[in-house]
Amino acid sequence: MSKINNGFSLCLFFLLWCLVHSGIAIDPFSHSHSLETECLIKPPRSNETQGLLLLSRSVEDDSEQEWKIDGNGIIREMAQRIQLYRGNIYSFSAWVKLREGKNKNVGLVFRTEDGRLVHGGEVRAKQGCWSLLKGGIVPNVSGPVDILFQSEDREAKIVANNVSLKQFSKEEWKLKQDQLIEKIRKSKVRFEVTYQNKTAVKGAVISFKQTKPSFLLGCGMNFRILQSECYRKWFASRFKITSFTNVMKWYTTEKTRGQENYTLADSMLRFAEESGILVRGHNVLWDDPKMQPSWVPKIKDPEDLMNVTLNRINSVMKRYKGKLTGWDVVNENVHWDFFEKRLGVNASSSFYNLAYKLDPDVTLFVNEYNTIENPEEVTATPINVKKKMEEILACPGNKNIKGAIGAQELDMPKCANQGKYVEDILREAYSHPAVKGIIIFAGPEVSGFDKLTLADKDFNNTETGDVIDKLLNEWQQKSSEVRNIFMADDENEDGEVSLLHGHYNVSVSHPLMKNLSTSLSFEVTKEMGERQVVRVVINA
Repeated sequence: MSKINNGFSLCLFFLLWCLVHSGIAIDPFSHSHSLETECLIKPPRSNETQGLLLLSRSVEDDSEQEWKIDGNGIIREMAQRIQLYRGNIYSFSAWVKLREGKNKNVGLVFRTEDGRLVHGGEVRAKQGCWSLLKGGIVPNVSGPVDILFQSEDREAKIVANNVSLKQFSKEEWKLKQDQLIEKIRKSKVRFEVTYQNKTAVKGAVISFKQTKPSFLLGCGMNFRILQSECYRKWFASRFKITSFTNVMKWYTTEKTRGQENYTLADSMLRFAEESGILVRGHNVLWDDPKMQPSWVPKIKDPEDLMNVTLNRINSVMKRYKGKLTGWDVVNENVHWDFFEKRLGVNASSSFYNLAYKLDPDVTLFVNEYNTIENPEEVTATPINVKKKMEEILACPGNKNIKGAIGAQELDMPKCANQGKYVEDILREAYSHPAVKGIIIFAGPEVSGFDKLTLADKDFNNTETGDVIDKLLNEWQQKSSEVRNIFMADDENEDGEVSLLHGHYNVSVSHPLMKNLSTSLSFEVTKEMGERQVVRVVINA
């Protein structure tokens, strides 16, 4: 959770979209997912009876009793002041719409006594239907705040309904996290063992072992892993997903025009494959003008620039086709527009189109920084990052792209209680249903990661390294066994267990029947619902 100079910080939960390279991976967008923010003709009826602020009836901005407009014409303010206390977590929600005009961003703002503004959430509001705005803050100091709505349109007329502000202690918040994790990361599995005639095999023992978790907590990797066997052993014993820091980037693979060199990237990928480690591709192109190969900005002819750019996309994506889990196609293309300025406003969309044609099965990311951890960010806000993804998917030929959003967040300078802060962030992400994986920008001392250092020169864990190992262990299902459901004297007579999503190997045996033995594999997924039945038929 990022701190800012007015003593308040954003609550990660409410702005979390999902991430990637040094970040967290989001639920992919595709033609089967709705790209539009949920918008309802009528807001849901609220059953809330508790909260610091509860407002169930419609309130329009021209109602002087409830709203007023500041002199700058931008902020619509609720005429109610709320006292916040350090150490608590505050969640805000409201259904909002525009009375007239085109779609506009409507944000939530908390104003402190000294007039400073803390942004706490945003939604794309529309005329004629209601959109849900969620937000919140974690105050680092106690004090009163005013709740405000803010619009990019000075003339916007905002209507709000079901406005709610709730207060949670850290213990209460942790309990809600645990409840969400149980709901979104696990499913109930019921084992049934029968003979071919469907008669139950009473007393059968079902042993299961998770071979691959669905949710992966990974770690960045740089070229130094090729120089240290200890680094390689340390990494492979922990992580099953990674993203290379620089070796796949254009400025590394083609330092001189026409002279490509993939030696480092190939070697690191070979190590990853041999160790069963998945790799996210970072990156095909980078929209930051300072992050091009030194010779690229010197190209003045747009046609020539287009040719070398297309060559880059073809070269790197064909080379690694089918070997990566995803690609940051045009990195940081919300903050920057190097290619758009020189090749047209639809440059990014066309590059994603080519990437999709070259490798249609790989996930293609819009990857940005400052998206969720910097409340003063105005460019790459969650709304704007999502909008960029939607623009790309809306272009002809792109609707079937497996699109996803990434946020480069999980890097942190050395500080007191770093391990605690890292754990708070990771648990918050893990409890969010859209987050599909996390890659932290960290490593052992020998790797050169000098901010988030997980192990010293002798590969002994740092405090933060202990946190990562604890979470790796916690987020992988422990091997266990259950008895067949028809054993009436067994504590697990219902044969149902709660399992983390992932792939499993199962073996079935019987203590009194030595010849009864079989094995199978199965997968537990959220798509299968809250409960899943695994049937094992014994040929005997």
